[in-house]
Amino acid sequence: MASFELIEPPMLGRASYDRADQIRKHPDRLAQAWAGAEVLRVDHQGRYPVGDDGAIAWDVADGDQPPAGALFLGDADGYRWAVRVDEVGGESADARTGAHRLSHDEAGLLATALGMLNWHRQAGYSPVDGTSAAPAQGGWLMRNDAGADEFPRTDPAVIMVVHDGGDNVLLGRQTVWPDKWFSTLAGFVEPGESLEQCVQREVAEEAGITVHSPRYLGSQPWPFPRSLMCGFEAVGDPNEPIELLDGELGEARWFHRDDVLAALERNLDWGVDDPDVPLMLPGSISIARSLIESWARAPRS
Repeated sequence: MASFELIEPPMLGRASYDRADQIRKHPDRLAQAWAGAEVLRVDHQGRYPVGDDGAIAWDVADGDQPPAGALFLGDADGYRWAVRVDEVGGESADARTGAHRLSHDEAGLLATALGMLNWHRQAGYSPVDGTSAAPAQGGWLMRNDAGADEFPRTDPAVIMVVHDGGDNVLLGRQTVWPDKWFSTLAGFVEPGESLEQCVQREVAEEAGITVHSPRYLGSQPWPFPRSLMCGFEAVGDPNEPIELLDGELGEARWFHRDDVLAALERNLDWGVDDPDVPLMLPGSISIARSLIESWARAPRS
């Protein structure tokens, strides 16, 4: 089997800032970390303010105490927080289209903010007794009036580049995507299932292809709404008939490496309407793009 490694970590997984979790449990230290801190404001559509260079336009914290629902992000050349707002005024961007213009740490801070604030929005009631719950410890848990704590939820998913050990790769197109948009296959991990088992099950369910030799390559947070994408490679047989068994895909096809390399060289984002372009690949912030590019550019055996 011809194998490969990721060329570099996926875009949203390169941050190295200090999450400063030692501060979260101490209200006095959180208040000190709020005073004069920089604050990321995110609206309900996931948009955030940006400057002329596309970087996050941070605000300065107001008051002596963080407001209800504020999320302590950590220390990245100073303390950073995030808050949800109804609307972001002025120039703005969203992570899918703007994260490639951010530094590694800013991209990581944004991914954390989106994932956690999305969890806040869906965790307002305690799963223990159904009573209302509110953020505590700098937003890193939800606590009801009885003191029962609920910790952040991250949904594990696998995403895999399926190849034949040579020059062919299996890509799929969701039913709602235009005809030329293709990406890797992916799916959520079920209870009682290993990551490797999930790789094999998802490929079989989505494309009817039996794969073997699943191998972990790397991971990426995906805050839409709060997933962790675990990247794999696996090997399948292009001669096996493709069957779209679960209806999630509108099409699945094997592509030759040269076609993938040509699409990478065009470097066009999804949404470009060009009748002469036979293949469009996912954007640069996605681990799907990292997997596809790393496979396509790996040395040929």
